[in-house]
Formats: sequence, C-alpha cells, structure tokens
Amino acid sequence: MRPKPLSGFPEFLPAGRIVEQAVLDSLRQTFELHGFASIETRAVETMDALTRKGEITKEVYVVRRLHAAEGETGDDLGLHFDLTVPFARYVLENAGHLAFPFRRYQVQKVWRGERPQEGRYREFVQADIDVVGENTLAGHHDVEVALVMLEALETLHTRFGVPPVVMHVNNRKLAEGFYRGLGVEDHMAVLQRVDKLDKIGPDAVAALLVDELGLSAEAAAKCLELATICTPDTSFVERVRALGVQHELLDEGLAALAEVVEAAEAAVPGRLVADLKIARGLDYYTGTVYETEMAGFESLGSICSGGRYDALATDGKRTWPGVGISVGVTRILAPLIAKGELVASRSVPTCVLVAVDAEETRGTALATAAALRARGIPTEVAPKADKFGKQIRYADRRGIPFVWFGGAEGDSVKDIRSGEQVPADAATWTPPAGDLRPSVGRQA
Repeated sequence: MRPKPLSGFPEFLPAGRIVEQAVLDSLRQTFELHGFASIETRAVETMDALTRKGEITKEVYVVRRLHAAEGETGDDLGLHFDLTVPFARYVLENAGHLAFPFRRYQVQKVWRGERPQEGRYREFVQADIDVVGENTLAGHHDVEVALVMLEALETLHTRFGVPPVVMHVNNRKLAEGFYRGLGVEDHMAVLQRVDKLDKIGPDAVAALLVDELGLSAEAAAKCLELATICTPDTSFVERVRALGVQHELLDEGLAALAEVVEAAEAAVPGRLVADLKIARGLDYYTGTVYETEMAGFESLGSICSGGRYDALATDGKRTWPGVGISVGVTRILAPLIAKGELVASRSVPTCVLVAVDAEETRGTALATAAALRARGIPTEVAPKADKFGKQIRYADRRGIPFVWFGGAEGDSVKDIRSGEQVPADAATWTPPAGDLRPSVGRQA
C-alpha cells in the first residue's frame, strides 16, 4: 500500500532538489563573499531555552525517548522552531572562542507544528545571517545585513529567475518614540494592535486603540497616519515630522531608518522601502526591523525577515547585541517548484552516459568514465549492454545530453539533442560549459 504523505513536510523530486541545492549554493556564496562564517547547531534545544521569552506562539515539537527509564522526564527537549534561539545559546557557550563582531550564516531545517498551507510548513529550510557584538554593536551593521540579504536575493533573481523582492523596513525606536511623544506608555500594546492593520482595517484598529488602550481619537488617528507612511526614499522623515510629534527616541529611529533607506537606494534601487507599519512579532527586536515580499507571491507573506536585538544573549555580566535576517528558503521554493515555474534542465547531475556495447567490455566503459570524472565531468555508465538505441533513450529520459561510444577505430560522443556525433578523446574532450551541470531557471 502506498504510504500517505505527511502534510507540511515538503519533499522534492530529484529535479526539484537540484533547484534547491543551486539556490542554497548561491546564498552561501553571497554570504561568504561578505565574510560570514558558516555554523550548524543541533536540532534540539531545551524547552526552557525555546520558551525563555515566556508564552510562545510557535508550536514546538517535543522530543521524547521511546525507551526512557521509568521516572525520567521526556518533555525537556524540543526541535528548534527558528535558528535565532539556538544561535543565542551557541554564542553564550562559545563566546570565549569567537572574535566579535561575529559574522555568522546558518542554513538548516527548522520545525513548527502549525497548520500547513502554501508558504507555511511544519519542516522547512531557513538561511540566516547575523552580526553579533560583545556589549556594543555599531548601527552600520543594520544597513549591512539588509544589503547583503538583498544582494543574495537579487542574485537569485538574475541567476535563476526567482521573482524579485521588495524589503519593507521600519525601526522600533521610531515607533516607540512616536507613541511616547503622544503620551502612550505601553508602546508594545499599540504596536500589537497596529500590526493588525492589514487584517482588520483602519477603523477596527482605531477602535481597539481607543476602547482597549484608552487613547484619544486624535492620538489613535495619528498612530494610524504613521502606519500608512510607506516611501522608497527618505521622504518618510518629513511626513513623520508633519504629524507634529516630538521625542528623542523618535529622532534616533528616524535617523537610523534613513541611513538604511539611503544606502539601499544607492545599492539596490527599488528593492527596499520604508514602511512604518512593520512591527515584527518577536518582542526582542529593539531597532531596525525587516520584512520582505516576493513579487507575484504576496499571499505568502514575508519570505525574509529579521531585525536588531540589543540582547540576543547575556550571561549576567556581558551582553551580546546583534542584527540579523532570515530567509525562508522552502517558503520561496516550494510554490515555485510545485507550479513548475522554477525548473532544472535535467533531473540528474550526469553530463555523459558511457554506452556499453557488451558486458565483456564494461571494464573499458568504466575506464572511460573514470577518465572523464577525473577531469570534473559528471559521468555514469549505462546499466545494461542494450542496443544503442535503448541506451540513448535511457539517457534521454533522464535528461543526460551526451552519450559516449567506444570503438576499435576510436571513441566518439553524441549530442542526443541535435544528433551530432563527433570523434572524442576522454583525456581532452570537454562539453559546453552550459551542459556540464544542470541549469536552473524560470519555465519559459
């Protein structure tokens, strides 16, 4: 009986996996070009660490030992639901061996027990970058991580045809300073309600601010005006000033956000906007916050998000502030691969199939394949000494572009797409660069 697939645990066919690997390789390449070092953390964390912020909205998968001894607790470990919690623990444990500011990237699977839907899965791959300092971290890193991630995503667009993105950026200090300038003490409560703007609309948010938080109608209106400001340049500063609210923290937030927007406008024009309704759900963000939408797939929500946190980790004496962004690789790729919009040119890495004319001469075919592999050409040998027509069809079904034939008068190689067959020597023949590896791109 065929097993029933588990919802929320996407598995790609070989061609889809080639797409995923190409995307991950591209992300890693960009991150490493900017000096980010790779780390990998364990899949499980203690439940205390996973829930250290108190009540948690993420559904954690608890890990239990099937044969735990009687009386041994089994609920103290869980699968990590993001890469930030394990990274904080990693920094604490290894601070004495790390040079700060520490630049890290991490590509791993994470697990969340939420209801599966397009763009939301129970098991998926994330790719994070972070810069972490010891006690202090310069504000220019807020600009840097945004530009690095935008460069990584723009490279996916130009290299593979992944849809372009727009990053929406805000600053928690800007919002908090604005609310405090209005006389609001509980700025988080205002943020939580303003964050519902897209879901319930401005009238409902205004009612929440007035009825639940006791804001005046005028103050609530100004909070909503702030949330509707969205500009691709620094003109948001004048629009905020026009609202007539004053506070030192507001000034600090405006300056920090303007720095990010100016840098992005110069480096990747059209890919970043100041959006003053962005709040981010995690309560540890203290400065710049980022959310990113993919063109044509806005229904997926943010595919890449993060922000500044002034206390990623602390041991009571030292604090490690940081800023980071995470991209949901599976959230991007699963819909594109499922709809056939992002494809690989073949389902195997093989560039050449070496034909076998008889089982007695398989050794010769194996030697030819070894010679090609030694020169970096992915090669396999035909599984059976069938008629050459069958071996060619076998290569065609798998998308292998070339078939190699040995003979008493010399070897030859055939491009089975064009039918062209030419003499060849395994010590010197090289396929066209575009055929050496599978290519990945948008379906025409």
